[in-house]
Amino acid sequence: MRHMRFAIAIPQFYADGEFDHGAFRDYFARAEELGYESAWAQESVLGAAPQLAPVEAMTYAAAVTERLRLGCVVFVSTLYSPVHLAKSLSTLDQLSGGRIDVGVGTGGPARPFAAFGVDPGRYVARFTEGIALMKSLWTEPRVSFDGEFWQLHDAAMEPKPAQKPYPPLWFGANGPAALRRAVRLGDGFFGAGSTPTATFASQVAIVREALATAGRPAGEFGVAKRVYIAVDDDTELARARINAAMERLYGRRSEQIEAAAVAGDPDECARELRAVADAGAELILFTPMFDQARQAERLAAEVLPQLG
Repeated sequence: MRHMRFAIAIPQFYADGEFDHGAFRDYFARAEELGYESAWAQESVLGAAPQLAPVEAMTYAAAVTERLRLGCVVFVSTLYSPVHLAKSLSTLDQLSGGRIDVGVGTGGPARPFAAFGVDPGRYVARFTEGIALMKSLWTEPRVSFDGEFWQLHDAAMEPKPAQKPYPPLWFGANGPAALRRAVRLGDGFFGAGSTPTATFASQVAIVREALATAGRPAGEFGVAKRVYIAVDDDTELARARINAAMERLYGRRSEQIEAAAVAGDPDECARELRAVADAGAELILFTPMFDQARQAERLAAEVLPQLG
Protein backbone atom coordinates (compact mmCIF):
# COMPACT_ATOMS: atom_id res chain seq x y z
CA MET A 1 0.00 0.00 0.00
CA ARG A 2 1.11 3.58 -0.68
CA HIS A 3 1.84 5.89 2.22
CA MET A 4 -1.40 6.86 3.93
CA ARG A 5 -2.21 9.88 6.06
CA PHE A 6 -4.69 9.76 8.91
CA ALA A 7 -6.82 12.41 10.58
CA ILE A 8 -9.18 12.50 13.54
CA ALA A 9 -12.40 14.41 14.07
CA ILE A 10 -12.57 17.55 16.19
CA PRO A 11 -15.05 16.95 19.04
CA GLN A 12 -18.08 19.17 18.44
CA PHE A 13 -21.11 17.42 19.89
CA TYR A 14 -21.91 18.90 23.28
CA ALA A 15 -25.30 19.70 24.76
CA ASP A 16 -25.73 22.95 26.68
CA GLY A 17 -23.33 22.94 29.63
CA GLU A 18 -21.52 19.71 28.66
CA PHE A 19 -18.33 21.18 27.19
CA ASP A 20 -15.23 20.21 29.21
CA HIS A 21 -12.29 22.53 28.54
CA GLY A 22 -9.74 20.21 30.12
CA ALA A 23 -10.92 17.14 28.25
CA PHE A 24 -10.88 19.09 24.97
CA ARG A 25 -7.26 20.16 25.54
CA ASP A 26 -6.24 16.66 26.58
CA TYR A 27 -7.86 15.16 23.48
CA PHE A 28 -5.69 17.27 21.19
CA ALA A 29 -2.51 16.78 23.19
CA ARG A 30 -3.01 13.06 22.89
CA ALA A 31 -3.95 13.25 19.19
CA GLU A 32 -0.59 14.91 18.51
CA GLU A 33 1.21 12.26 20.57
CA LEU A 34 -0.56 9.47 18.67
CA GLY A 35 0.66 10.84 15.35
CA TYR A 36 -2.52 11.99 13.66
CA GLU A 37 -1.65 14.40 10.87
CA SER A 38 -4.72 16.60 11.12
CA ALA A 39 -8.06 17.14 12.85
CA TRP A 40 -11.24 18.21 11.10
CA ALA A 41 -14.58 19.73 12.03
CA GLN A 42 -17.87 19.52 10.20
CA GLU A 43 -20.69 22.05 9.85
CA SER A 44 -24.39 22.00 10.55
CA VAL A 45 -25.85 25.38 11.51
CA LEU A 46 -29.41 24.14 11.88
CA GLY A 47 -30.36 20.75 13.25
CA ALA A 48 -31.35 18.89 16.39
CA ALA A 49 -27.86 17.52 17.09
CA PRO A 50 -26.01 19.82 19.57
CA GLN A 51 -23.02 20.69 17.39
CA LEU A 52 -20.50 23.47 17.96
CA ALA A 53 -19.67 25.72 14.99
CA PRO A 54 -16.53 24.77 13.04
CA VAL A 55 -14.53 28.04 12.96
CA GLU A 56 -14.78 28.46 16.71
CA ALA A 57 -13.94 24.81 17.39
CA MET A 58 -10.97 25.03 15.02
CA THR A 59 -9.77 28.23 16.71
CA TYR A 60 -9.85 26.62 20.15
CA ALA A 61 -8.05 23.59 18.74
CA ALA A 62 -5.39 25.82 17.17
CA ALA A 63 -4.72 27.42 20.56
CA VAL A 64 -4.07 24.07 22.28
CA THR A 65 -2.00 22.36 19.55
CA GLU A 66 1.42 22.84 18.01
CA ARG A 67 1.64 20.49 15.03
CA LEU A 68 -1.80 19.27 13.95
CA ARG A 69 -3.27 20.74 10.82
CA LEU A 70 -6.89 21.82 11.32
CA GLY A 71 -9.71 21.85 8.83
CA CYS A 72 -13.43 21.74 8.20
CA VAL A 73 -15.22 19.53 5.70
CA VAL A 74 -17.19 21.26 4.65
CA PHE A 75 -18.17 24.86 5.06
CA VAL A 76 -21.38 25.26 3.06
CA SER A 77 -19.89 28.46 1.70
CA THR A 78 -22.99 29.17 -0.40
CA LEU A 79 -24.64 30.35 2.82
CA TYR A 80 -21.84 32.75 3.81
CA SER A 81 -20.70 36.18 2.83
CA PRO A 82 -17.38 35.30 1.14
CA VAL A 83 -15.87 38.52 2.49
CA HIS A 84 -16.57 37.51 6.08
CA LEU A 85 -15.54 33.88 5.53
CA ALA A 86 -12.31 34.88 3.79
CA LYS A 87 -11.46 37.20 6.69
CA SER A 88 -12.21 34.57 9.36
CA LEU A 89 -10.13 31.89 7.66
CA SER A 90 -7.25 34.24 6.89
CA THR A 91 -7.19 35.26 10.55
CA LEU A 92 -7.29 31.66 11.72
CA ASP A 93 -4.49 30.69 9.34
CA GLN A 94 -2.36 33.46 10.88
CA LEU A 95 -3.26 32.48 14.45
CA SER A 96 -2.43 28.82 13.80
CA GLY A 97 0.86 29.50 12.07
CA GLY A 98 -0.38 28.31 8.69
CA ARG A 99 -2.04 25.05 9.75
CA ILE A 100 -5.51 25.48 8.23
CA ASP A 101 -7.22 23.44 5.51
CA VAL A 102 -10.51 24.68 4.07
CA GLY A 103 -13.27 22.42 2.80
CA VAL A 104 -16.15 23.95 0.84
CA GLY A 105 -19.34 22.67 -0.73
CA THR A 106 -22.54 23.95 -2.26
CA GLY A 107 -24.72 22.13 0.25
CA GLY A 108 -26.90 20.66 -2.46
CA PRO A 109 -30.47 21.64 -3.42
CA ALA A 110 -32.10 20.47 -0.17
CA ARG A 111 -30.55 23.14 2.10
CA PRO A 112 -32.91 25.56 3.92
CA PHE A 113 -31.76 28.45 1.74
CA ALA A 114 -34.57 30.77 2.85
CA ALA A 115 -33.18 30.76 6.40
CA PHE A 116 -29.99 32.34 5.03
CA GLY A 117 -31.53 34.70 2.48
CA VAL A 118 -30.19 32.69 -0.46
CA ASP A 119 -32.01 32.15 -3.74
CA PRO A 120 -32.25 28.36 -4.16
CA GLY A 121 -32.36 28.76 -7.93
CA ARG A 122 -28.88 30.32 -8.04
CA TYR A 123 -27.02 28.48 -5.31
CA VAL A 124 -24.34 26.95 -7.59
CA ALA A 125 -23.62 30.29 -9.24
CA ARG A 126 -23.44 31.92 -5.80
CA PHE A 127 -21.05 29.20 -4.62
CA THR A 128 -18.62 29.53 -7.54
CA GLU A 129 -18.65 33.32 -7.39
CA GLY A 130 -17.98 33.23 -3.66
CA ILE A 131 -14.95 30.97 -4.16
CA ALA A 132 -13.58 33.34 -6.81
CA LEU A 133 -14.02 36.33 -4.50
CA MET A 134 -12.33 34.62 -1.55
CA LYS A 135 -9.34 33.70 -3.71
CA SER A 136 -9.06 37.31 -4.86
CA LEU A 137 -9.20 38.64 -1.31
CA TRP A 138 -6.53 36.14 -0.24
CA THR A 139 -4.11 36.93 -3.07
CA GLU A 140 -4.60 40.47 -4.38
CA PRO A 141 -3.51 43.66 -2.57
CA ARG A 142 -6.57 45.49 -3.90
CA VAL A 143 -9.73 43.81 -5.17
CA SER A 144 -12.21 45.14 -7.69
CA PHE A 145 -14.95 42.59 -8.26
CA ASP A 146 -18.12 43.04 -10.28
CA GLY A 147 -20.15 39.90 -9.70
CA GLU A 148 -23.80 38.94 -9.77
CA PHE A 149 -23.95 38.67 -5.98
CA TRP A 150 -21.05 40.78 -4.67
CA GLN A 151 -19.35 43.95 -5.84
CA LEU A 152 -16.14 45.48 -4.48
CA HIS A 153 -14.10 48.43 -5.72
CA ASP A 154 -10.41 48.78 -4.86
CA ALA A 155 -10.94 46.92 -1.56
CA ALA A 156 -8.07 45.64 0.57
CA MET A 157 -8.16 42.74 3.05
CA GLU A 158 -5.19 42.25 5.36
CA PRO A 159 -3.53 40.21 6.63
CA LYS A 160 -3.52 37.57 3.95
CA PRO A 161 -3.40 33.90 4.99
CA ALA A 162 -0.06 32.66 6.31
CA GLN A 163 -0.06 29.94 3.63
CA LYS A 164 0.55 31.14 0.09
CA PRO A 165 -1.34 31.66 -2.04
CA TYR A 166 -4.03 30.49 0.42
CA PRO A 167 -4.84 27.41 2.56
CA PRO A 168 -5.47 24.16 0.67
CA LEU A 169 -9.00 24.24 -0.72
CA TRP A 170 -10.82 20.90 -0.55
CA PHE A 171 -14.15 20.40 -2.28
CA GLY A 172 -16.96 18.23 -1.04
CA ALA A 173 -18.82 16.88 -4.05
CA ASN A 174 -21.11 14.04 -5.13
CA GLY A 175 -22.26 14.26 -8.72
CA PRO A 176 -20.09 14.37 -11.86
CA ALA A 177 -20.53 18.12 -12.43
CA ALA A 178 -19.55 18.92 -8.85
CA LEU A 179 -16.55 16.59 -9.03
CA ARG A 180 -15.32 18.25 -12.20
CA ARG A 181 -15.85 21.64 -10.55
CA ALA A 182 -13.63 20.46 -7.70
CA VAL A 183 -10.84 19.69 -10.17
CA ARG A 184 -11.32 23.01 -11.93
CA LEU A 185 -11.37 25.20 -8.82
CA GLY A 186 -9.87 23.25 -5.93
CA ASP A 187 -6.80 21.53 -4.53
CA GLY A 188 -8.49 18.30 -3.49
CA PHE A 189 -11.66 16.22 -3.26
CA PHE A 190 -12.99 15.09 0.12
CA GLY A 191 -15.51 12.24 0.03
CA ALA A 192 -18.43 12.46 2.44
CA GLY A 193 -18.84 10.21 5.44
CA SER A 194 -22.31 9.33 4.17
CA THR A 195 -20.92 7.98 0.88
CA PRO A 196 -20.34 4.19 0.66
CA THR A 197 -16.91 3.05 -0.46
CA ALA A 198 -18.09 1.76 -3.85
CA THR A 199 -19.67 5.12 -4.65
CA PHE A 200 -16.53 6.91 -3.49
CA ALA A 201 -14.46 4.76 -5.87
CA SER A 202 -16.63 5.84 -8.81
CA GLN A 203 -16.26 9.46 -7.73
CA VAL A 204 -12.47 9.12 -7.63
CA ALA A 205 -12.56 7.73 -11.17
CA ILE A 206 -14.38 10.85 -12.36
CA VAL A 207 -11.86 13.05 -10.55
CA ARG A 208 -8.92 11.26 -12.15
CA GLU A 209 -10.50 11.52 -15.59
CA ALA A 210 -11.08 15.26 -15.07
CA LEU A 211 -7.48 15.73 -13.90
CA ALA A 212 -6.18 13.98 -17.02
CA THR A 213 -8.42 16.06 -19.27
CA ALA A 214 -7.24 19.25 -17.61
CA GLY A 215 -3.60 18.18 -17.77
CA ARG A 216 -3.24 18.42 -13.99
CA PRO A 217 -0.82 15.99 -12.32
CA ALA A 218 -2.79 13.65 -10.06
CA GLY A 219 -0.09 13.98 -7.40
CA GLU A 220 -0.89 17.67 -6.99
CA PHE A 221 -4.58 17.09 -6.22
CA GLY A 222 -5.53 15.48 -2.92
CA VAL A 223 -8.13 12.75 -2.44
CA ALA A 224 -9.55 12.13 1.02
CA LYS A 225 -12.58 10.58 2.70
CA ARG A 226 -14.36 10.97 5.99
CA VAL A 227 -15.20 7.63 7.61
CA TYR A 228 -17.65 7.37 10.48
CA ILE A 229 -16.24 4.58 12.61
CA ALA A 230 -16.79 2.53 15.75
CA VAL A 231 -14.16 0.09 17.04
CA ASP A 232 -15.39 -2.52 19.49
CA ASP A 233 -14.62 -6.19 20.06
CA ASP A 234 -18.39 -6.72 20.05
CA THR A 235 -19.23 -6.17 16.38
CA GLU A 236 -22.99 -6.12 16.89
CA LEU A 237 -22.69 -3.49 19.62
CA ALA A 238 -20.38 -1.36 17.47
CA ARG A 239 -22.84 -1.48 14.58
CA ALA A 240 -25.84 -0.67 16.77
CA ARG A 241 -24.08 2.31 18.35
CA ILE A 242 -22.83 3.81 15.09
CA ASN A 243 -26.24 3.36 13.43
CA ALA A 244 -27.91 5.16 16.33
CA ALA A 245 -25.34 7.95 16.09
CA MET A 246 -25.95 8.33 12.36
CA GLU A 247 -29.69 8.57 12.96
CA ARG A 248 -29.13 11.37 15.52
CA LEU A 249 -26.78 13.23 13.18
CA TYR A 250 -28.86 12.98 9.99
CA GLY A 251 -32.29 12.94 11.61
CA ARG A 252 -33.34 9.72 9.90
CA ARG A 253 -32.39 6.10 9.27
CA SER A 254 -30.65 5.53 5.94
CA GLU A 255 -29.34 2.23 4.61
CA GLN A 256 -26.79 4.07 2.47
CA ILE A 257 -25.42 6.13 5.36
CA GLU A 258 -25.29 3.11 7.63
CA ALA A 259 -23.52 1.12 4.91
CA ALA A 260 -20.91 3.89 4.62
CA ALA A 261 -20.03 3.72 8.32
CA VAL A 262 -17.35 1.26 9.48
CA ALA A 263 -17.97 -0.76 12.64
CA GLY A 264 -16.48 -3.85 14.23
CA ASP A 265 -13.37 -5.19 15.85
CA PRO A 266 -9.94 -3.81 14.85
CA ASP A 267 -9.37 -6.41 12.14
CA GLU A 268 -12.79 -5.83 10.60
CA CYS A 269 -12.29 -2.06 10.65
CA ALA A 270 -8.83 -2.36 9.09
CA ARG A 271 -10.23 -4.53 6.30
CA GLU A 272 -12.93 -1.98 5.43
CA LEU A 273 -10.47 0.90 5.66
CA ARG A 274 -8.11 -0.84 3.24
CA ALA A 275 -11.00 -0.83 0.77
CA VAL A 276 -11.36 2.94 1.25
CA ALA A 277 -7.63 3.34 0.55
CA ASP A 278 -7.86 1.06 -2.48
CA ALA A 279 -10.72 3.21 -3.76
CA GLY A 280 -8.30 6.14 -3.89
CA ALA A 281 -8.22 7.83 -0.49
CA GLU A 282 -4.78 9.17 0.43
CA LEU A 283 -6.09 10.77 3.63
CA ILE A 284 -8.69 9.08 5.83
CA LEU A 285 -10.54 11.15 8.42
CA PHE A 286 -11.70 8.94 11.29
CA THR A 287 -14.91 10.28 12.78
CA PRO A 288 -16.02 8.42 15.90
CA MET A 289 -19.43 9.57 17.11
CA PHE A 290 -19.10 8.47 20.74
CA ASP A 291 -16.25 7.85 23.20
CA GLN A 292 -14.06 9.91 20.89
CA ALA A 293 -10.91 9.92 23.00
CA ARG A 294 -11.08 6.18 23.59
CA GLN A 295 -11.81 5.51 19.92
CA ALA A 296 -8.83 7.65 18.87
CA GLU A 297 -6.61 5.52 21.14
CA ARG A 298 -7.88 2.21 19.78
CA LEU A 299 -7.59 3.36 16.19
CA ALA A 300 -3.98 4.43 16.69
CA ALA A 301 -2.97 1.32 18.62
CA GLU A 302 -4.95 -1.45 16.89
CA VAL A 303 -6.05 -0.28 13.44
CA LEU A 304 -3.46 2.11 12.01
CA PRO A 305 -0.58 -0.40 12.32
CA GLN A 306 -2.49 -2.68 9.96
CA LEU A 307 -2.85 0.08 7.36
CA GLY A 308 0.81 0.96 6.91
